[in-house]
Amino acid sequence: MIDISHKRNTLRYARASGKLTTKPEIIDWIKKNKVPKGDVGEIARSAGIQAAKRASDWMVFCHSLPLDWVEVSMTLEEDSVIFTAEVRTVWKTGVEMEAMIAVSAALLNAYDMLKPLQTDITISEIRLEEKTGGKSDWKDSFDHPLKTALLSVDSEKKSGRRADRSVGVIRDFLQDYPVEFIVDEKLEAETDIVRHRLQELIDHGDTELVLLCGSTGPNPDDVTPGLIRELSDREIPGIGEAMRQYGLQRTPHAMISGQVAGLRNKTLMIALPGSSRGAEESLHALFPGLLHIFKVIRKG
Repeated sequence: MIDISHKRNTLRYARASGKLTTKPEIIDWIKKNKVPKGDVGEIARSAGIQAAKRASDWMVFCHSLPLDWVEVSMTLEEDSVIFTAEVRTVWKTGVEMEAMIAVSAALLNAYDMLKPLQTDITISEIRLEEKTGGKSDWKDSFDHPLKTALLSVDSEKKSGRRADRSVGVIRDFLQDYPVEFIVDEKLEAETDIVRHRLQELIDHGDTELVLLCGSTGPNPDDVTPGLIRELSDREIPGIGEAMRQYGLQRTPHAMISGQVAGLRNKTLMIALPGSSRGAEESLHALFPGLLHIFKVIRKG
């Protein structure tokens, strides 16, 4: 199976369809509910719903997931029956296979009910019609990448392996996003040093995003959260909330991290944890949804 533990729950939807080809007189029997085995539409619908809920029993790489809604509908044409399945859930992975399995089960059950009446029935055109949800729905495109400053803020471990691992994780993660690092520095965790560098980057440059990694804890010498609040024209509380919520689903220690974000002029400052794991989890929480704020800022 694919590891999806890093993904966030989002609203997922899929619609699939399939076709059963038969004789016009069989279609008439279905319309008049004269098929000996019973109501084709209701039996096929029930089978499709049951199959969708057990998709992981059929498909080796399907994850078990809670389905919030499944519907299977039948449309009768002159010489064919069209089944359509819709599936919706709030989860980490898509539901396209659940929709296609629902259609397949509906078709097979209809076939089983009709085969005593006709031996040359065919099943065809099982396909995914639509799917929504997941990262691909939240990606924004940009004419030019975001000019980004990456600042590692640490005192005792400024030159140590921990800080190097964390900024390395951040660089690697953001390779897939429209981000250009124009500054990549280590700073001593001294209030005046960090404040001066932030003001310099924001007030006298064209930096759009500043990522400060480290010094976000509860100790008096952890300066990053306080400086972001001090220098911001407007705090963006949802960004910090998203990082903490994501982190708390993985470790209770996330509650003590001062993850905050704020805007100064048109530059977004974000405090990321100093640990490599914490930094990576925070980025998973933010991207790609965070990118939309820059579309808004650039338009403004």
